[in-house]
Amino acid sequence: MLYVVGGLIAVALFFDYINGFHDAANSIATVVSTRVLSPGKAVVWAAFFNFVAAFTFGTAVARTVGAGMIDIRVVTFSVILGGLTGAIVWDLITWYYGLPTSSSHALIGGYAGAAVAKAGFAAIIPSGWTKTLVFIVLSPVIGLAFGLGLMTAIFWLFRWTPPSRVDRWFRRLQLLSAAFFSLNHGANDAQKTMGIIAGVLFTAGYLQSFYIPFWVVLTAHAAIGLGTLAGGWRIIHTMGSKITKLQPVGGFAAETGAAFTLLIATQAGVPVSTTHAITGSIVGVGSTRRLSAVRWGVAGRIVWAWVLTIPAAFGVAALTYMLLEAIGGR
Repeated sequence: MLYVVGGLIAVALFFDYINGFHDAANSIATVVSTRVLSPGKAVVWAAFFNFVAAFTFGTAVARTVGAGMIDIRVVTFSVILGGLTGAIVWDLITWYYGLPTSSSHALIGGYAGAAVAKAGFAAIIPSGWTKTLVFIVLSPVIGLAFGLGLMTAIFWLFRWTPPSRVDRWFRRLQLLSAAFFSLNHGANDAQKTMGIIAGVLFTAGYLQSFYIPFWVVLTAHAAIGLGTLAGGWRIIHTMGSKITKLQPVGGFAAETGAAFTLLIATQAGVPVSTTHAITGSIVGVGSTRRLSAVRWGVAGRIVWAWVLTIPAAFGVAALTYMLLEAIGGR
């Protein structure tokens, strides 16, 4: 039992590492594309604040993922491994093609796929899924509104200021906005892995009631921070330059808008997509110049990848669960 639990925790932390690696683009793409920081310094900056988030925002999202979306009574080790496999496979496929999809939605889709393969749709807790599905639509819209609003306000406030001075100020301010976004990225995304690890411990009987031990919090944040440190450069290129061209002032507005979106979701206990939030915010910033400043073809391909994330991870996880059960049955 101890080896099985240890192995599942290791797989969960590997997913957390892949999550950081895959979503590093969310944290650093804007600050790298505006050349405020070099790629190496940017990932260190983002990884540090990913880890610091362990001491800030609580575990509401972790409790939602661990026990608020899937009936914990149907969770077995095969369900957990199947769910993690579905999420990891989809993350690696989308990383290879440079598509900024949601690791969060890959995880909940995979977890649901394995649980449904075991116990049918009765395993799903509708209330937990309702707010998550609503935020799939709301998070990019809120990010877009924040990015558009902040950029418009900045244009108005600094309309008489020489562009060179604005650029100089916002190069400094973008360090703060990047830190703020990375803090919220770590706070929301690391909690999903915490919920899975707590589910492993509860299923094994090491926890008498479902809660998140602090060592799980620290380990999950360390794993996502290390993943961010590795950086998924294919996706960074897509986020930083393919959607729209950003200046430091635009990077500041995009990061700040997305960070506020994540903050709202984290406080509500919703496992939201940091990818959706930052992409929406970048589109909002680009739209303030002119609609043609946004490369809508690239944005459209990203949206299609978003649509496929939960079903794809669901399918891979369900197949993995059935394979594990077939092997175990022999």
